[in-house]
Amino acid sequence: MGQTLCSLRRWLRGLEPKARMVLARSWLAQFLPWLEQRALFRFQRQPLARGVAAGMFCGLIPGPLQIPGTLLVCAWLRGNIVAGGVATFYTNPLTTVPLYVMAFYLGALVMPGEQILPSWASVAPGGDLSMQALAAWVQALGTPLLVGLPTLGLVMAVLGYATVQLLWLAPALQRKRRLARCRSAAA
Repeated sequence: MGQTLCSLRRWLRGLEPKARMVLARSWLAQFLPWLEQRALFRFQRQPLARGVAAGMFCGLIPGPLQIPGTLLVCAWLRGNIVAGGVATFYTNPLTTVPLYVMAFYLGALVMPGEQILPSWASVAPGGDLSMQALAAWVQALGTPLLVGLPTLGLVMAVLGYATVQLLWLAPALQRKRRLARCRSAAA
């Protein structure tokens, strides 16, 4: 596993010169000093971790605002926008409903009083799946969803940040353990 992580790190570091070359030849070349100052295209541990955290948080923003939101948060946090954009793809048509249910329960846990998840039959009496029924169901989720989405976004961001940090440092920690075992065996 350590070898795989090392090769992944090398591959990510190899992306940086390619991204710079593409940027230098595009209309974005005029913004290159600003982009460089903000580390938006650096494929190093901290910018990658911040980018993934931004993408995980903004992935819960509805629809077409996920990527623009991620770009703004990455610029603010000095995170990698490529990693942030890719991280938003954990939300898709298959995962949206389970994530919203999880956000509802998380919001209900944080809010005072008992909150009950509205049933699908209450918004779609025939049980039909349509965009109107889904929109009505999301609206019926109400305040617990509004409280739960940012809370779940923060939890996902922290988990994404920690995962990148751990995966990036795993080979170094394995080397350290190996050296410690060699030293103890030699002593």
